[in-house]
Amino acid sequence: MMKVIVGISGASGVIYGIRLLEALGQAPQVETHLVLSATGKLNITLETEYSVADVEALADTVHNDRNLAASISSGSFRCDAMVVAPCSMKSLSGIVNSYSDTLLTRAADVTLKDRRPLILVPRETPLHLGHCKLLYEAAQLGAIIAPPMPAFYNKPSSVEDIVDHTVGRLLDLLGLESGLVRRWDGA
Repeated sequence: MMKVIVGISGASGVIYGIRLLEALGQAPQVETHLVLSATGKLNITLETEYSVADVEALADTVHNDRNLAASISSGSFRCDAMVVAPCSMKSLSGIVNSYSDTLLTRAADVTLKDRRPLILVPRETPLHLGHCKLLYEAAQLGAIIAPPMPAFYNKPSSVEDIVDHTVGRLLDLLGLESGLVRRWDGA
């Protein structure tokens, strides 16, 4: 059984984390652990038609972001990867600086220290030098930086198509085939 931690932090773009949970839920070999920041919860209500309870129901296990004693806060918890989608600049800063005052940042810190894949989906634009520096430092620590940049070779016809392509690429990074990505086969 593959275990994936999904963090949804307070940046715009919570739909990426929600859609990732939906896609992971279709993979019977994957167990999901969800941690939502307080502003992630707020953005769910502001940006989507989902309720927080709807999103939590998509995960196998839900952890309170204030519970620093949760299973996912320890390196002894065996997981295969963590994805933070979206990743706010605040969460990015906490991860890069090992400032683990929330479960989301602690779980990411543990993921890095144990050399497991940590995939960050930063959602901010434009970026100032401080943001760029944090992204660079996260990559130096071993994180995979996967901003939600739309592809157009697949001729998306809806926002859902754009979101699905990004989520499909995230699943690629986890080694999971989703059917969400139209593969480029050359010109």
